[in-house]
Amino acid sequence: MHPCRVLFICTGNSARSILSEAILNHLGAGRFAAFSAGSQPTGHVNPHAIDELKSLGIPTEGLSSKSWDRFTEAGAPPLDIVITVCDNAASETCPVLFGDFVRSHWGLADPAAAQGADAAAAFRRAHALITRRITALQQLPVETMGRDELKQELDRIGSITGEAAGA
Repeated sequence: MHPCRVLFICTGNSARSILSEAILNHLGAGRFAAFSAGSQPTGHVNPHAIDELKSLGIPTEGLSSKSWDRFTEAGAPPLDIVITVCDNAASETCPVLFGDFVRSHWGLADPAAAQGADAAAAFRRAHALITRRITALQQLPVETMGRDELKQELDRIGSITGEAAGA
């Protein structure tokens, strides 16, 4: 059986979706294969996202800001789950993504909007919340869940707040 393939989508694909991809690939231990993309990619990964991941020993090789169009092209990996992680991406029209996937929204504040000394703290808060949500995802028996049950659980996970993550 293949790993559960999860695509995290955000507008710029420079912070939240990148953090989500890296954390799930790190913690997923081969059970999950995570990807990220953006509706309007910035073309670069936010340096604070890289710093936050590296500080926790999470690999950053291969992370890049890219368009969600990549997942509509021939040869794109089939997806099991698509999760939007910012409010902008949730309200945009999603491209036609091939495959039979479940969609959910896990909105969270954009740490890239923080400036100066607040930026590092914003990325730590985002990382803590993403880790809490991904830990909840890992606890699900995704391999045996029906689509409706999986959707309901993914939406529940998306309601976990920063306060619950100790942020």
